[in-house]
Amino acid sequence: MRHLAEAQPGRPALRIEAEVRRTRQLLEKGQFTQALSAAQALLSEVPENRDVLYLIAVSERYLGRIADALATLERFERIHPDYGRLFQERGHCYRAVGESLAAVEAYRCAVTLNHTLLASWKALGELLRSLGQVSEAEAAAAQVAKLASLPPAIVTATNMFLEGEVYPAEQLVREYLQKHADDVEGMRLLAQIGVKLDVLDDAEFLLESVLVFAPDYHAARYDYANVLSQRHKHARAREEARKLLTVEPQNRAFRTIYANACVGLGNHEEALRIFRELLADAPQPADLHLSIAHALKTLGRQRQAIESYRAAAAARPSFGDAYWSLANLKTYAFTDDELAHMRREEARQDISRADRFHLCFALGKALEDRGEYAESFRYYERGNALKKGDSRYQADTLERSLRLQISHGTREFFAARAGSGCQRPDPIFIVGLPRAGSTLLEQILASHSGVEGTMELAEIPRLVQRLNGREQSGRPPRYPAVLAELDPQRLREMGEKYLTDTDVYRTGKPFFIDKMPNNFRHVGLIHLILPNAKIIDARREPMACCFSNFKQLFASGQEFTYSLEDIGCYYRVYVELMAHWDAVLPGKVLRVQHEELVEDFETQVRRVLDFVGLGFEPACLEFYKTERSVRTASSEQVRQPIYKEGIDQWRNFEPWLGPLKAALGELAGS
Repeated sequence: MRHLAEAQPGRPALRIEAEVRRTRQLLEKGQFTQALSAAQALLSEVPENRDVLYLIAVSERYLGRIADALATLERFERIHPDYGRLFQERGHCYRAVGESLAAVEAYRCAVTLNHTLLASWKALGELLRSLGQVSEAEAAAAQVAKLASLPPAIVTATNMFLEGEVYPAEQLVREYLQKHADDVEGMRLLAQIGVKLDVLDDAEFLLESVLVFAPDYHAARYDYANVLSQRHKHARAREEARKLLTVEPQNRAFRTIYANACVGLGNHEEALRIFRELLADAPQPADLHLSIAHALKTLGRQRQAIESYRAAAAARPSFGDAYWSLANLKTYAFTDDELAHMRREEARQDISRADRFHLCFALGKALEDRGEYAESFRYYERGNALKKGDSRYQADTLERSLRLQISHGTREFFAARAGSGCQRPDPIFIVGLPRAGSTLLEQILASHSGVEGTMELAEIPRLVQRLNGREQSGRPPRYPAVLAELDPQRLREMGEKYLTDTDVYRTGKPFFIDKMPNNFRHVGLIHLILPNAKIIDARREPMACCFSNFKQLFASGQEFTYSLEDIGCYYRVYVELMAHWDAVLPGKVLRVQHEELVEDFETQVRRVLDFVGLGFEPACLEFYKTERSVRTASSEQVRQPIYKEGIDQWRNFEPWLGPLKAALGELAGS
């Protein structure tokens, strides 16, 4: 049970877990006073432990101390707001003192968070019937019957999963599926666990299998559409959402997943239409306001986007993402009142971790804009530390990948495969680090009549994932060594599949841009499958680039950015690998230094167009006039003429950047 590892340093988690079990046994024996004393003693050691707080509330209720139990549950909710049993216990408390309406509301919250809570469903059925709400009471009774019809192992594993005990749930459901391989509930649950553990390829396969056995299982199809969206398979996700909408055209969840797929495909106008329809009767509108604002921002409607971001913040005052999204416009100036409000919300003890780090990054940007650099850095540092705590980034894994790319991707290796792959020249890959000027390059190229601007496409990383397969502990990854096993036909097919999969983002122009920055790791693969594709390395001065990443809170990925040391090491790895590609594939990559682009703009633009094989067009110099969707953090900046003010902004924070300079080594002075 991973949440029990909250013990303080020096207090072994196993001992805490054993004492929790002993306290639970006291409760089961009816020794409520002793159970309460034992749980309260534990609380002094692990004040935020979920199980301990729960045992205290239950003991207090059994002792008739309902007011104390409700106070404990209120504290509990501030720390663990997504725990279903908390709300079930609150329902029991309200029911004990005859407050039926409050009990019903609590039980509803409980089953929303954990639909396997049988006691909540039974209580709901009884209370709703006594209140004359017969149809809802019957629906609750149907849920009781459904839970009774499911295999006990699946109910138990589902309960574990929904309570955060992911690994025990996985073990239990795998054991069950060994004996019942075609059980659709077991497969769906294992897929949900896969999503939680970010094993999305397995989750996709499991849900595909579920739908073969049970094509009318709409909840599984909804899960499937969500997994497809997370894997950036937006066209397929949209198709699955359409199937669901033919059955339930007004289902809010189905309409939302359809709109999200439209966003993924760049159809922001259609997504906006749906989000606005959903907003009309939304019980909790904050997230919808945020989705609307994101779409408006992407379409370049900044004033309307700001109004929607503010509406999101008004709907939920601690909504950190709304404030960070305003800051992330890079052009928004917070008022004194907004700044004071953000400070108050961030200082609260009962906001979520995600809201807190979003607010920290927003405060860092707001204070930086005001020239209050010391305090700004403190907020950036705090936000990064919180975000890094959620990260699974391992610098040694990247270092290992670099070494493998260099050892396998030799000049001789590529020479032996000359002429392989799909020969079409359509893609223009812009690679490098985030915040290095890639969005500006994309906007310049997309202003040319022959070039389609798309987005950061996931096709190359997904291909790498397929080639690599499931990594096994203690064994080296299959990629990039597996490239040696691919014959010319297979390489050509992979290049053709890339073009087929990306066609949904295109409108018929001869060239298109794939701006996934992390593709710098896969230049060798790109060359093998698309030898005539152009690759541009967007590079920025090391200190400026690295600190700009430290200030940026990314929606997903880029986990190396949440520590100055990690960013510096990552930049060094990137420079070394790009030097390797230059050595083994001379002339394959055009390096565009951001500072040189800003300083001598027209010369550099002509150089880029020459490299791609395009004639000069004046529109490329007036890139800021080009109307198109831009999704990255630089979206508002590339809608303005070129400016030089941001080149040395990092120097305002130089007193605190010693760890970054140390990690960069000699690059810090280049």
